[in-house]
Amino acid sequence: QVQLVESGGGLVQAGGSLRLSCAASGRIFSINEMGWYRQTPGQQRELVATMRFGGTSGGIPNYAEFAKGRFTISRDNAKNTVYLQMNSLKPEDTAVYYCKYVGNWSINWGQGTQVTVSS
Repeated sequence: QVQLVESGGGLVQAGGSLRLSCAASGRIFSINEMGWYRQTPGQQRELVATMRFGGTSGGIPNYAEFAKGRFTISRDNAKNTVYLQMNSLKPEDTAVYYCKYVGNWSINWGQGTQVTVSS
């Protein structure tokens, strides 16, 4: 089993910043990719940013269009952790943010962390 522990969500004013973190633990053999998705009520979960952990594309981020220039995803291989630095936050960024882990043996989701941006 792989466990994901997310932290860093909260309430922030528009223009502010938050940093999310997601640490994976448990039966980890090899991490292929970790990343962040978000979801608002009545909407489908959407990609925010992902990052490969290994291979020739390891460390190369992938961002949704709305995240480019404002959000930065990074990783700590030794800690099996991925971070999402979110700057210049907007009210429309309000959502539950979910961490996703893709390993050799499983795909796992975190429990979600609420991000609320007030105007």
